[in-house]
Amino acid sequence: MEDLLQTALESADEAMALDPATSANAMVFVLVAVFGVAMALVYVPVRLFLTITARSRRLRLLQRIRRLREELGQPITNP
Repeated sequence: MEDLLQTALESADEAMALDPATSANAMVFVLVAVFGVAMALVYVPVRLFLTITARSRRLRLLQRIRRLREELGQPITNP
């Protein structure tokens, strides 16, 4: 069993050493993974900022609507 494992490891090592496409594929994978992480690091803070600002704008609008309803509910006084 150990001989079979050793033979498999040696053949895999030889195949990787002889095949430059394998190292190129690995480099492409690492590059795509790094770009994915970078995009996530940019997207998450931007998404949080936009969500927070949208909620604050919505809250201010609702408060303004409530104030207007209260003003409309009060009788108009003529000085």
